[in-house]
Amino acid sequence: MTLAAPHAPARGGRPLIETRPLRHPDSADEATMGRRGWWLVVLNALIPGSAQVLAGNRRLGRFGLGATLLGWLLLLIAAGLALFGRSALVWLAVGPLSWFVLTLVQVLLIGYAILWIVLTVDTLRLVRLVKVPSISRWTLPVAAVLVLSLAASGAVYGSTVAASSRGAIGSIFGGGGPSLPPSDGYYNILLLGADSGDGRDSMRFDSISVVSVNADSGAVTITGIPRELPHAPFSDGSPMQQLYPDGFEGHDSRTCGWNGWMNHVRNAAEVCREDQGASLYPDAAQHDSAPGIEATKDAAEGVLGIEIPYYVFVDMDAFAELIDALGGVDIEVAKRLPKGGGPGDTDRPASEWATGWIEPGKQHMDGDTAQWYARSRYTTSDWDRMKRQRQLQIAILEQFTPENVASRFNEIAAAGTALVETDLPQDKLPEFFGLVMKAKEQQVTQIELTPEFGVDEHEPDYAHIREMVQDALHPPTKTPAPDGS
Repeated sequence: MTLAAPHAPARGGRPLIETRPLRHPDSADEATMGRRGWWLVVLNALIPGSAQVLAGNRRLGRFGLGATLLGWLLLLIAAGLALFGRSALVWLAVGPLSWFVLTLVQVLLIGYAILWIVLTVDTLRLVRLVKVPSISRWTLPVAAVLVLSLAASGAVYGSTVAASSRGAIGSIFGGGGPSLPPSDGYYNILLLGADSGDGRDSMRFDSISVVSVNADSGAVTITGIPRELPHAPFSDGSPMQQLYPDGFEGHDSRTCGWNGWMNHVRNAAEVCREDQGASLYPDAAQHDSAPGIEATKDAAEGVLGIEIPYYVFVDMDAFAELIDALGGVDIEVAKRLPKGGGPGDTDRPASEWATGWIEPGKQHMDGDTAQWYARSRYTTSDWDRMKRQRQLQIAILEQFTPENVASRFNEIAAAGTALVETDLPQDKLPEFFGLVMKAKEQQVTQIELTPEFGVDEHEPDYAHIREMVQDALHPPTKTPAPDGS
């Protein structure tokens, strides 16, 4: 038996190297081998698997090509959902099946990155670098590795985003309370802010507000409740109402006392009780809450006259991390404010204890500056601080754009995990995400229970407060005049 010569005719009578130069090249021709090498590297970059189908192991090539086509199909489906079915995409990403979906995405992306590495190494083997011109022996591997690093790093980054999403969702929304329908057309959420860490047992809520989101329009109303609001009534049926039927009162004790302010409700319900409030709110821990938080919910319900099923606790010690993760916030500063200070500094000039200053005018604040902007109160009042905290809440909401979240997702997810505790159920997330997108297109309504809004800081008229909240949430409709005007 004799072997056919390299230039033996193929079935059609033409030389094999002319009909299939990629698979059977003339290895003695450096120029041809160089052009063939660039073709294979480009094909591997554009359509991974095609180089093997044309010039190498067809089984490996078909597998790589199938994986590539599947990846393109999934990307097209995701793009289509993002454009025309965002609610379905959000449901897949954060809904009840998110753990499975995000794990699958992570596995597919890591698997595809590994497959592309294998295909690139095999492509360079097929190129036969010793047969190409000298300059191509260096440029071909560099080009192949450069494209591989860009593509593989993108796939690896996508897998880390999927992992971060799964971890953040599981950590923040792992339990949660029961999923409830809107109350009187609104989802009402108690927003609490306080410093955690050492001494958390004596922690008091420094920032208390209620975010009311219209379940249809997404319109947001934020009601700020002063931390020193006195004698708050509790909602009907609350275990705290049985203890304080005439409103919250102080208790003077050397071992564990409290005054009658709103931010001391937690002490009375949890910290200063032998059972830490378990007998008052036995289901709190099961729903990712705590007796002190549930008691504060009941007080907020009694003050505002609305149902508040959910809470979000913001750890002010980690607050700066979220601001930095979002890339900072834009704030119009009305008055020069000092950084630093404590209760013992109220009688001394700020120039003696300030560690820095926040100057008036429009500023792009980083996390540390924004945190001091929300905290600073020793040269102003609690009322002013409430306004600044509300200003920051709105500025943060404005930063939650799809583009910003997508580009900084890992940082935002990590900050959110350290920052937030909540009893919001996970199955509400797709609906809430849609409402947040609607809310960004509307102006936020603000109510502050301060003298500026007609609320007496020493003897609040709670009937007036409830009426004011109802008017804000359900504005009276104008009755047409007889002439139709």
